[in-house]
Amino acid sequence: MANSSQSDDIFAMPGLSRTAPKGGFPASEMFPQVAYEIVHDELMLDGVSRMNLATFCTTWLDDQARRLMNESLDKNIVDKDEYPQTAEIERRCVRMVADLWHSPDASRTLGTSTTGSSEAAMLGGLAAKFRWRKRGGTGIPNFVCGPVQVCWEKFARYFDVEIRQIPLRGDRLTMHPDDIATHVDENTIMVVPTFGQTFTGLFEDVAGISEALDDIQAKTGLDIPMHVDAASGGFLAPFCAPDLVWDFRLPRVKSINASGHKTGLAPLGAGWAIWREAADLPEEVIFNVDYLGGNMATFNLNFSRPGSQTITQYYDFIRLGRTGYTRVQEQIYHVAQHLAAGLTATGYFEMIHDGNPQRGITAVSWKLTDSDPGFNLYDLSDRLRTRGWLIAAYPLPADREDEPIMRAVLRHGFSIDIIDLLLADMERSIEQLRKNPRSKPLTREEAGGFTHSAKAAVPTAKATAPKAKSNSAGAKSNSAGAKPNSAGTKS
Repeated sequence: MANSSQSDDIFAMPGLSRTAPKGGFPASEMFPQVAYEIVHDELMLDGVSRMNLATFCTTWLDDQARRLMNESLDKNIVDKDEYPQTAEIERRCVRMVADLWHSPDASRTLGTSTTGSSEAAMLGGLAAKFRWRKRGGTGIPNFVCGPVQVCWEKFARYFDVEIRQIPLRGDRLTMHPDDIATHVDENTIMVVPTFGQTFTGLFEDVAGISEALDDIQAKTGLDIPMHVDAASGGFLAPFCAPDLVWDFRLPRVKSINASGHKTGLAPLGAGWAIWREAADLPEEVIFNVDYLGGNMATFNLNFSRPGSQTITQYYDFIRLGRTGYTRVQEQIYHVAQHLAAGLTATGYFEMIHDGNPQRGITAVSWKLTDSDPGFNLYDLSDRLRTRGWLIAAYPLPADREDEPIMRAVLRHGFSIDIIDLLLADMERSIEQLRKNPRSKPLTREEAGGFTHSAKAAVPTAKATAPKAKSNSAGAKSNSAGAKPNSAGTKS
């Protein structure tokens, strides 16, 4: 073996003269700088995260946030006895988020940090299932939702709960209040409005759905709670649409999930589950463990996980406060509206969501105005990728699967200048596609990663039309075994 005195150049060192290990576990060791260079160089083949308009997740952090992440990489947040100040920081964050979402008892309600909004959503669903059982519920529980992110289909399958997804009809792209009555019954554990829909970025009418459930209770006696999936909207509306009522101001809302690592501005791996009041989280969901140095309560699906994301989230909260979050989020909406205006000006696109903070999250979604402009959205998405832009193109959910759309998610770190560069590349891509049309346009399957529909890993039963039930407020719809039609996985 050559030694380091023969050459100081990294690329002349042993280990880089052969291909990197790719199969079985490697037999020999290598210098750390060589191993680093191999991994570092391979990662150059990834897309640039800042240019990824398909992801909802944070792709920009300031230097202080990165320092805190590095300084707390070795803190296990579940070890509350060994890391009591990290535990205290988590408690502070729970109280802050509960206050932000108008909990009637923010200082004493229960909540937890999670690895993301998917885990938080499942915790909310499990709490609803346990509350339903405690009330005497028997049989197969169900929950009602509109077009949802795939984590809810996972919850249904993994925890044996029937999912009743309300199909899109007419020009509707969200679940509407008048859809609810025909889908709920005595086994409905919750209705789940999506406050920032994955497909389009639109808010569902949480207050209207709550009123519809009030009417159902008055007519049938069914008292059905709500869980709000605010994965993306939970850290936007409180600052940019504060008069929009969607949270614990509605008594029927018992729990809310959100991603800190989306519009909460925290790094990847941060989510929040908050309950309206402590009584809304059943004791059966809480575990007490005493083998880590002290007795502690936990109600996460994961156990050991880093505390750095929660620590950095707290940094964001105290650095920005309400004033700072409002300023930052309003600017992101401004950037989104600039993109929507530029896309509309091309004449090729019709906006579905134009970045209006009263209607949805900091995203823009659109479809073609012409059914045959010489290209389709999959072609355009593929062409933009040659310039490094990652923008999702995918079909709408079931019953609208022949309608492809595109969606760009704007996040902290995007500027007007960057959007102008994107619009210029968009116009060049359209011109090239029109001058050199494909003999056969791309399909959603050929577009690979740019399609955004979840596909079942195992054969599933085909969804059936709702079947009327006696002595209930409605009917059954799609089961947990129905073909998923979500907009992809939560990050």
